[in-house]
Amino acid sequence: MDSTKPKKVALVGHCGPDTSYLRLAVSSAQRGAQILAAEDDQSLKHILDEGVDLLLFNRVLDYGFEEDEGVAVIERVHKHYPNVRMMLVSNYPEAQAAAVAAGALPGFGKRDIGSPKVKELLRGALAEESEQ
Repeated sequence: MDSTKPKKVALVGHCGPDTSYLRLAVSSAQRGAQILAAEDDQSLKHILDEGVDLLLFNRVLDYGFEEDEGVAVIERVHKHYPNVRMMLVSNYPEAQAAAVAAGALPGFGKRDIGSPKVKELLRGALAEESEQ
């Protein structure tokens, strides 16, 4: 892989304020990352087809998606794009467990955005070597 190629991170189903905080967190963890937004199924499919390094899903999707829950979309995406790395952004441990069971990496809560823990989780998810 070309290590000079910027990493692509897509924020899926997040509101404006959360998007701003997540953009800062991703930029802090991975300088030069290209940060995209998927606000509906069509934009998510386009991002997946173009190639993405990490998807960060909201627990509850506001609009534009076939499903209301991020975990349901994680499960659907994992079936069609099994090598795409995904995380759920949620403070609820049961939602995090469901996301991991559906094919996501361990994620983080909104309260933790900006913390060293989240920075390390994002760096690990964007690392070149894959555990898959």
